[in-house]
Amino acid sequence: MEKGTLIEFRLHGERRLAVTERPEGKKDWIAIDEKGQSHKIRPQRVECEIDGGPYKASDIPSFLQQVKPLLDPSNLEVAWELLVEDGEAVAPKEMAQLLFSDTNPPLCYAAHLLLSEDKIFFKKKGNLYEPRSSNQVQEIQHQLQVEEQKNREKVGFFNRLEQALNKAAIEWTASDRIRLEALEKYILQPENNSRQAQEILATIERNQSPQAAFELLVDVGWWKKHENLFLRRSSYPINFPKKVLEVAESTRLSPPPDRNERLDLTHLKTYTIDDESTREIDDGLSLEQLDGDRAKIWIHIADPTRLVTPGDELDLEARKRSTTLYLPTGMISMFPSELATGPMSLVQGQICPALSFSVILDESGAVEEYSIHATSIKPTYRLTYNDVDEMLHLGIEAESEIAELAKWAKQRAQWRRTQGSIEIHMPESSIKVSPEDEVTIELLDNSQSRQLVAEMMILAGEIAGSYARDNNVPVPYRSQPQPELPPQEELLQLPAGPVRFCALRRCMPRSEMGTTPSRHAGLGLNIYTQVTSPIRRYTDLLTHFQLKAHLRGEEPPFRSEDLQGIIYSVAASAYEAALVERQTNRYWGLEFLRRNSDCVWQCMVLRWLREDEKLGIILLEELGLELAHRFDRDVSLGDRLEFMVTRADPHRDEIRFREIVASPTQSAN
Repeated sequence: MEKGTLIEFRLHGERRLAVTERPEGKKDWIAIDEKGQSHKIRPQRVECEIDGGPYKASDIPSFLQQVKPLLDPSNLEVAWELLVEDGEAVAPKEMAQLLFSDTNPPLCYAAHLLLSEDKIFFKKKGNLYEPRSSNQVQEIQHQLQVEEQKNREKVGFFNRLEQALNKAAIEWTASDRIRLEALEKYILQPENNSRQAQEILATIERNQSPQAAFELLVDVGWWKKHENLFLRRSSYPINFPKKVLEVAESTRLSPPPDRNERLDLTHLKTYTIDDESTREIDDGLSLEQLDGDRAKIWIHIADPTRLVTPGDELDLEARKRSTTLYLPTGMISMFPSELATGPMSLVQGQICPALSFSVILDESGAVEEYSIHATSIKPTYRLTYNDVDEMLHLGIEAESEIAELAKWAKQRAQWRRTQGSIEIHMPESSIKVSPEDEVTIELLDNSQSRQLVAEMMILAGEIAGSYARDNNVPVPYRSQPQPELPPQEELLQLPAGPVRFCALRRCMPRSEMGTTPSRHAGLGLNIYTQVTSPIRRYTDLLTHFQLKAHLRGEEPPFRSEDLQGIIYSVAASAYEAALVERQTNRYWGLEFLRRNSDCVWQCMVLRWLREDEKLGIILLEELGLELAHRFDRDVSLGDRLEFMVTRADPHRDEIRFREIVASPTQSAN
């Protein structure tokens, strides 16, 4: 280089023009830019030497003014179209001649800038630029369009996010949903550290934490304040696939032919007894008077297998779900609700298909005679538990069947006690949450009506199990190993009621399921299978499939070894569903206590977790809730104390209580 040469170099990645002033050492030069600043430039930093000159630093602004109007990238596409066929590489000077029909210094520098900035049509090869092939150009243009679309979507997302934060109604796009779902995954699986979610939070200047992501989704209305994270973390499907809904609607409108010869029992007075909120009505009861004082009890169970075939879309979806999910906010059905609460249910006043169990009991309550039939019934009354309790209390003669059924239920319970059944009566509650997030907790009374229905359902399970065993029909039997109970004298030392029942409950082993009949210790039965909830429990549906096939004279659809594999899979899903129900109920229980922190609750010391640390479980008797508490003083099991909530955070699963201790003056009064 010589003094006065106009050169281009980069400073912090930015192009600069400068004029060489003097050598510095053996190879370096001192160059002056348009602002009069000097730079020590090594030869390898020089990206372009511009012909002409000698130049002065003061010439640079006017030179750039001449270049600026020439920098139209679209000119390169025209040049590329002329050069691509030959595939010859060109230098900036040749490009200037091609583009501008001249090669003066500003034109050559403009050509250099166009070529060096181009990412589409030309690629640098030494000091020359080679035209890319047509396929390469098309691919690059496609990639740039995709990138541009992504940038537009990203900008649009943050614009809509800002509008949503300002409480505007937003219609989210498909690409928005991908970003919002990334935030969801970050909340549900924080260990995965979603980079996309963290970038979103950083862009809007929020903490990059799962809690901040949760608050953002609530703030923009994507999630509710009390979003069920337990359900979202589970594998339980919240919505039905489109194909399943289409099959359900088609089945509802055009039911398949009935393959069963049905016994007509529409003449029997049939009662369905459920909670008022129950929508899937899957059991009913009738009483048929026989000669003398004998009576035949009929237990009718809804027959969804009338509409479902093993292996079809409805069956496989129900198998995946394993059970209907009952949450305080509402239920999520095992079958689409159009079927579950309609043609699958025992609807009052309608002729309904059923699987009916007839049984005659002896005076002790043992099964004397039984049979199973595919039937048609017509439910006469839809009653609630409260209705039945009132009818029993008033002794309504027009519905004497109810009192007779209650008498037999009581006899059955007594018979099971003689067979070693273990009764545990712990307070149970029902937590309901309205669409407006109002929380109510109702303590369920172990009333005569509930005992009536429970005994009849257990009776149906014993009959179904006996029939399956006697006819070699493989079904999922439910059993329970015999527990090791504390000695009677030890139990009698515990306060009667919940404390004693709680001690018994802790001794009870988990029930088991398999294809081999075994004793169910808790129920006091030598054989038992669940059969009374085929709309909402998949193992019950399996039993129906098997029994119905045998009643038709056909081979059961599932062999014993096939059944065992299905049972294993369904049991795992059912366990997860039960865990979601338990966690969700606990969440809303804590939320109820948080909202009622000014209330004083009557509590019982139920059991110890670590007695040496005074850490135990208290039972809130009015609510049926069992919660942990660390006591500040010595207390005994069964003591009744008063507590107030000092802290409740359902999101963090935290609850703290303060005991209300009466002052000496109050005690004296």
